[in-house]
Amino acid sequence: MDSRQITRFTRRSVRVRDTRMNASSLTARRLSPGCAGHTRCVPADHHEDSTPVGLAGAEPLPVPAEPGEGGSESVGTVIVAGLANLVIAAAKLVAGLLSGSAAMLSESAHSLADTVTEVFLYVALRRGGKPADERHPFGYGKESFVWAFIAALFTFVGGAGFSVYHGVTTIAGGEHSGDFLLSYVVLGVSFVAEGASFLKARRQVHGESRRWGISPSRFLRLTPDTTVKAVYLEDSAALAGLLLAAAGLALTQLTGSETWDGVASIAIGLLLLVVAITLARANVSLLVGRAVPRRMHNRIADDLAAIPVVTAVPTLLTMQLGPGDILVAAKVDFDDTVSGAEIEQASDDAERRLRARYPGIRYVFLDPTRGKAGRNHRDGGVDI
Repeated sequence: MDSRQITRFTRRSVRVRDTRMNASSLTARRLSPGCAGHTRCVPADHHEDSTPVGLAGAEPLPVPAEPGEGGSESVGTVIVAGLANLVIAAAKLVAGLLSGSAAMLSESAHSLADTVTEVFLYVALRRGGKPADERHPFGYGKESFVWAFIAALFTFVGGAGFSVYHGVTTIAGGEHSGDFLLSYVVLGVSFVAEGASFLKARRQVHGESRRWGISPSRFLRLTPDTTVKAVYLEDSAALAGLLLAAAGLALTQLTGSETWDGVASIAIGLLLLVVAITLARANVSLLVGRAVPRRMHNRIADDLAAIPVVTAVPTLLTMQLGPGDILVAAKVDFDDTVSGAEIEQASDDAERRLRARYPGIRYVFLDPTRGKAGRNHRDGGVDI
């Protein structure tokens, strides 16, 4: 067996590489302080006892943190939205009790349902942020998608369903709208409260879209942070719904026909239906295991292929593990002349390179495999 065959045998033994600075079939090595960033480097410590294993070894290699990174802004957005909906529900309840308007009392219940939705989104953020354990080694990020999906269902049932039902009963029964002036005041207060929540969500969406260099609409289509997406879409629909409600109320006052109030309520319900379906589809896609956007996929492939000892990246697979966690798995063809130690160092370099560009990348698995030089897996991922 010549030296080339020995090198290939060594390469085939390195089956899985992750962010733990080790390989599953080779002894992991802790590099000396001066080795970071160098392809050729002699390990400073060969003692197995110093190498972390299990979940402790799954921590990603450190890279400089980006300012403003984290889920605190999404938590703030959800809290602001929840408080705004509470204010709106209280205002509509007072107006309904004072005017005797059944429609305003129903709208109070509708706003209360929106508040419950924000509670689900808050739970999604908290539960999804739990650290990984032996039972869930990749963390609980996908649980946030479950709770966000439940919130979308609640929007469908408590929002869209109730609004359409109330509109139909108003048209059929000619339900009295109550004191018009008080209803206008409540709609005005509601618009201000919803507007404050919407501006908070809009500021976050525009800030994130600028950071990624894409348009806000594209960011909303691509983002795995379904909580801020839900708040943004629901607040947008609420503002449009308030305008529809005001128009229906004005037409009812001018014509004396309660039909316009019912038509406005049905239109609001259909608007909420579109929002609920959009959010539900997004969460289902993420729960199944959606890949990263195509542009990000291509950049990851290019970064891996740019490692000096890498000749090709035949296969590249990615998956969103949560709103802020990404898994990268790739089959990589290394230069046949390099040693196992150089492959380990190249794997560390690859992880650092990827996480420096995309801090959301949590796990990197590289599988040494045969390939053809220059044949890289590009144009994968989600094309939105």
